[in-house]
Amino acid sequence: MNRNIEPELCQVDDALDIIVGKWKPIILLHLLKNGTMRFSDLKRSIPEITQKMLTKHLRELENEYIIERVVYPQVPPKVEYSITDYGRSLEPILVNMHEWGLNHQKYKQRKQNEGASTTK
Repeated sequence: MNRNIEPELCQVDDALDIIVGKWKPIILLHLLKNGTMRFSDLKRSIPEITQKMLTKHLRELENEYIIERVVYPQVPPKVEYSITDYGRSLEPILVNMHEWGLNHQKYKQRKQNEGASTTK
């Protein structure tokens, strides 16, 4: 662990406020993987999300300069979303969190299996 981190000056809450939410990491991973995407493509990629929630999370990420929204003046309007260069700095964090989550699920399953085998 980095011994230079002062717990009383912790900024983890600020970072989590930006990326926490059921859908934000998934939205970001889609944009990281696919590049620029239209709203309808994002919605199709995450069928469980409501249009209202997708709009809300996209606006929040845009307000934090994590993603960029480009509106093309045409009829019907064309809107595209892409991750900013600044937003790309989240990629290693999201990848590490994803890998940790996978490992945690395996660890939990192993512990549960060990517990089940000792109770037989």
